[in-house]
Amino acid sequence: MKQQSKPNILIIDDETSICESLSGVLEDEGYSVNTAPSGEEGIRFLASEPIDLVFLDILMPGGMDGIETLKQIKQLAPDVEVVMVSGHGTFDLALEAGQLGARDFLGKPLSLDAVLETVERVAQKSAWEGNPFPDAQPFSFKRPIIGNSPPIQEILTKIRQIAPTNGRVLITGDSGTGKELIASAIHECSQRNTAPLIKVNCAAIPQELIESVLFGHERGAFTGAAKSHVGKFEAANEGTIFLDEIGDMSLSTQAKVLRVLEEQEVERVGGGKTIEVDVRVISATNKNLSEEIGAGNFREDLYYRLNVVPISVPPLRERMQDIPLLIDYYLERSCRENQKLTMTMSEDALNSLNRYNWPGNVRELRNLIERIVILCPNPTIEAIDLPDEIVGGGREGISRLRDGEIDSGKGIARLRDARQDFESRFIVNCLKTNHWNITETAKTLGIERTHLHRKMRQYNIERETSG
Repeated sequence: MKQQSKPNILIIDDETSICESLSGVLEDEGYSVNTAPSGEEGIRFLASEPIDLVFLDILMPGGMDGIETLKQIKQLAPDVEVVMVSGHGTFDLALEAGQLGARDFLGKPLSLDAVLETVERVAQKSAWEGNPFPDAQPFSFKRPIIGNSPPIQEILTKIRQIAPTNGRVLITGDSGTGKELIASAIHECSQRNTAPLIKVNCAAIPQELIESVLFGHERGAFTGAAKSHVGKFEAANEGTIFLDEIGDMSLSTQAKVLRVLEEQEVERVGGGKTIEVDVRVISATNKNLSEEIGAGNFREDLYYRLNVVPISVPPLRERMQDIPLLIDYYLERSCRENQKLTMTMSEDALNSLNRYNWPGNVRELRNLIERIVILCPNPTIEAIDLPDEIVGGGREGISRLRDGEIDSGKGIARLRDARQDFESRFIVNCLKTNHWNITETAKTLGIERTHLHRKMRQYNIERETSG
């Protein structure tokens, strides 16, 4: 069983006593804890250190209160978990914080059990979603790699192994599988991460311009060259260059790239002097380069120079167990970006997505989820909300159900409404039974408080007040 990592924790609170007592308790439990007395200092710390969980006071003096700090945290590090803390919390503030991406809302005085339970959930979530570094200092990816399937775990392990080195990496895989995402993760975890990561799509640049783009040119080197231009290799000096779709590069350009790799220097088009560059090269392709070599389209010597560390990214159809995690991630992100309340996927819709072959891989799934979030009028996404190519042969039956040709005209839409109506009434009854205590109601329902808050927002459930 994989060893569970300890989350790195940041406490942002203007009350020194809260910071000292909370950090003392957490440090006694073996957690790494840092504190910041204001939102501004918390953001500065978060920008320089990897953090997994933030306890954030909602009411703080100065220019940044908790809500504004939360917004900036989610912009800077979207995957950092945030728990709002306040002695003056209201239901409206809890809803707003939840809509902005806060994981939970704890009231002061803090319950030790509630705090430790929250931290433990974050640790479990990190292990379940595939923290690539369970036994070491975690790295914070700006764009997370989602998945707990064996192929993704192997890739994450390899990233950890190769990131600190200068070894060249060749990433292969179908379009849309996330090759650029892996290249970014390698750079972020490397010792070069303070220098640029320069990305070049070799297939998107006309052949007559690619050498100028890669190596730069001097003024007057060709018609239209009104001034000197720094090439991508120069721009990436001391950092990383990512050559995407390397298999589409012409043989003449391949020869010049090979020289750069061998000599660690470039010569601008139309220039006479050489310029030394210190660049790590990561390349990617959706082509079979061995076949391209056999066909005379790719240089064998360049292939061996690039392919020091190979990473093969599987298509989505070969890691179907990751689909629910990917759906949850893109649903939450798309709802946040499009300013919509939390949406959920029905079992029928999820089954349809699991049966689909995904020729466009993760990129297709991401775009589909965003489209559904924008167009679907209901908080629960049903199979009927999916496009024809996803539902396939089941579309006709779904349409007939909706139009009343089956099941006496009730159909899926009415069944959905009935299920949602029952769920809403059931939640309200549980809340009344527990005197509108969110924590006790969540325990009764067997769900987390954050899930209950989402359901309350989904069904517009508000606490009843006596007249």
